[in-house]
This record gives sequence, structure tokens and C-alpha cells, in this order.
Amino acid sequence: MHRRLIAPGALAASLALLAIPASAADFSPGAPGIGDPYYPASGNGGYDVSHYDLRLKYQPATDLLEGTATINARTTQNLSRFNLDFGLKVSEVRVNGKKAKFEKTGDQELEITPTAGLTKGTPVTVVVRYAGKPSETKIGGYTAWHRTPDGGVAAQEPEAAAWWFPSNDHPLDKATYDISVSVPDGTQAISNGVLQSQSSRLGWTRFNWRSNKPQASYLATLAVGKFDITTDKTESGLPVLNAYSKDLGDNAGAARASIERTTEVAEWLETVFGKYPFNALGGYVPNVKTSYALETQTRPFYSPAAFANGSNASIVVHELAHQWYGDSVSVHGWKDIWVNEGFARYSQWLWSEKEGEGTAQELADYVYAQRSADDPFWTVKPGDPGPDKQFHIAVYDRGALALQALRNEIGDEDFFAILKGWPQQFAYGNAKVGDFVKYAEKISGKPLAELFDTWLYQPSRPDVPTARDAGFARSAAAPAKPKSWKQIADTNGVHDHGDGHDH
Repeated sequence: MHRRLIAPGALAASLALLAIPASAADFSPGAPGIGDPYYPASGNGGYDVSHYDLRLKYQPATDLLEGTATINARTTQNLSRFNLDFGLKVSEVRVNGKKAKFEKTGDQELEITPTAGLTKGTPVTVVVRYAGKPSETKIGGYTAWHRTPDGGVAAQEPEAAAWWFPSNDHPLDKATYDISVSVPDGTQAISNGVLQSQSSRLGWTRFNWRSNKPQASYLATLAVGKFDITTDKTESGLPVLNAYSKDLGDNAGAARASIERTTEVAEWLETVFGKYPFNALGGYVPNVKTSYALETQTRPFYSPAAFANGSNASIVVHELAHQWYGDSVSVHGWKDIWVNEGFARYSQWLWSEKEGEGTAQELADYVYAQRSADDPFWTVKPGDPGPDKQFHIAVYDRGALALQALRNEIGDEDFFAILKGWPQQFAYGNAKVGDFVKYAEKISGKPLAELFDTWLYQPSRPDVPTARDAGFARSAAAPAKPKSWKQIADTNGVHDHGDGHDH
């Protein structure tokens, strides 16, 4: 052990510093946003959440949701005050066991002032008691909560949490979840992860769900209603749970024929992206009037309308691909949406290739040829589309073109090594588009910035010579429509969140 001598004057100064009470430290409020330019009000600064414990009671007949949220977090600065994103009425807040002052500001800010400042780097437990009707709660002029004939559903992107639990509502702050929901007997509550237990008492049944890997707040889901439920296990022992509303009408058969292929699709995706990253598999179809699907973690949400034209395994491929690209590896900011959607779309192209219904190259050729140079499609930049174009079809199709261009440039061996290695490199974390470019350059040993700039960032159609260099437009003849095209096109609604809110 080495000892350092301290001069008497320095020692006195050090002791004087130690004598300053903690209350005199420099405490300041946490930021009301996490810093995402697309959604400045989303998320908050000053703390990092590790776990949400939600204990809820929901009455389908009245849409009344009562809840107690216990949040485990750690401060990242000296906090005098901090925010949670939340829209329902709050009756009490406690911080580390003590009642805290709170007030609602704006649409979604719950400002909490603890009895004393919170020192940087210390664990904090926040308990919020609340109640309200999610479908009547408007944030930004809309609600992300769907009423159904027999209950309600929380599933929306980029925001859904604020209508049913208080959170740091941004993918940068991922956490684990225990979600316990009490509903009237004869009704089920479906959520993320594994159903740990179920019990009934005095006319109410409680369902206890656990999602044990980091999960973005918008990927937490809740569906209350009357469902037909199927359960199984994969060969590796993962529990599989699928749920279908009892009133899906003519779409019921096609929905089941699609989603019951979840295990098959996930096992194939493991050969492309590596080991499945979570503790459960499944999907659910509530009786909602929307047309989109969403990659809610471990248990994707599907609208009945997605199956109006019959079964569609391609939509299952898309949402399950997100479990690796979007859920395990999440966006750093919403401008990085290509990290989610370009890869989920390309997985549909790879499925088509596997099924013998058109190779990824044939699909890429068709997409490029289908869109003329004056099509507004080409003005959208998948690498930074802007909040109003975040779910534009160009993020999906042009985003997939970028991946086919990469595949042609570096060859299949390196390309598929990248597809499998990337989710391992950034597992359970966040990443930017630029991180993927650097990773691809590292694995391939090639400079790729120009390629990605051409296909992800230039607001114009790459000209024919450039396209040919990328492996497209090799023939003057118009490419034939691949057999899988219609089924893939039928999934374009996955990006149409259709609630009147401009995502």
C-alpha cells in the first residue's frame, strides 16, 4: 500500500470540505426530456430506471384503471426534483418511503419533489398511486389506449406507457418489468414475458407477468379481454403463449394460421440473427379497429385487419425480427429508426428467399424499378427521416435496399456474419445508424460510408450507373414481380399507426 503525505494546510482544507452538509451540495432538477430532437418531451434526465413493478386493477366495463407503480432507479446527478412521463391522475407519490410533493405540468410531465435532494449515484425507490380512464386521457391530442368490446389494449409506438404507467418514456432507459393485473373473473390480462402465476379471489383474477431482460417502455404491453389462449414450448424450452380475441369474426382463422407459426419463424430467425434474446415467445390479436402490428417485447401485437386477406406469415417474420433489431438492440434516438425497420423488412425478403417466392435480390430489383426518380419515396432519408416520416414506407423498402447493396458489396459470408454479430455486440442496449456502419466496416474490412450515404441519406433516387454498381438494375428490362410481393405489401400497414397522431 502506498501512502501519500498531506500537508497540514491541505488536510485542514479537506476536513473543512467534509464538514459541508449534504444539503449544501449542488442539487438541480432533472431535465423534462431525455434529449431526443424528434420528441423533446419524451423521457427525462437525472436518473436511470432498472425495474418497474406495476400492480394494476382494470374494470373493462368502465375503463377504470387503478395502479401502484414501484420504480427502482439510480440517480445520475444531484437531483432536487425529477419528472416521470404520465397522463393519469395521481393521488400519492413516495420517494424512498417518504411522501413527496408532486404536480402535473403539460400533457405528460409528473414533476416530483422529494423531501430532500437525492445525491448522484444513489438508488432511489419511487412509488406512484394513480387511477383514471386511459381512453379518455389525451396526450398530444390523442390516446394510445384502445378500447375493445371486452376490455382495453396498450400498444403503440413511439409512445404508449404514459397512458397506463409512469415511466422514463424513451428507449434509452430500458428496464425489467413485473406486471401484475387484476381483472374480473372470466377475463384475461395478457402482457410481456412469462406468466409467473394466476389466482382468483372474490370475483377477480390476478395475472402476474415477468419480463426479465431490459425492455423499452413503449414495448411494454397490456391487453385485457376474453381470449382463446394456446401454449407450448420451443425445443429449447422457451414458453410460447398466443392469444386471440374471441370475437375476431372472419379474420379468426387467418390470424391463428399465421401466429401459430411463431415458433417456426423464430427458430428460422435464430439461424439468421443468432440466439433468441428473451424469456418467452408469442403474439396476440385483440379485437381492435386498427390495422398495424407492433413488436411488443416477447409478445407482438397484431391487429385483426392484418389478416383480412388471409394468413400472412410475413408479418410474423417482421415483428419477430424486431425482437433482435429494435427490442434487444434499440434505437439510441428515434432518428435511428432504420436500425429497427430496415432490418425487419429485409428479414421478410430473406423469408421470401427461403420460401422460394423471390430472392432478396429480385425484391430489391423490383423496388428500385418500381419507383421512378420523381417519386417522393426517394426524398425520404431512412437514416434520418424526420419525425413526420419516421414510419414512411421508404424507411422500410429503401432501408432494405441499403442492406441488399451492402450484401452485394461485401459478399454473403461477411454480410450474414454482421447480421448475426450485431445483435450480440449491442445486446440489451441501444445503437445509432452510425454504430452499424462502423461495425459493418470492422467486420468486412471495407470503407462503407459512401454506400450508406447513397442509400440512407441522399434525398434522391440513386442513378442507374450507381444502382448497377450496387447490384441493381442490371437489365434494361423491367423485373418481374416476385411471388411474395403481394403478401409483403399487405404488411405495409405495420408502419401505419393510424390513430390520428402524426408519428
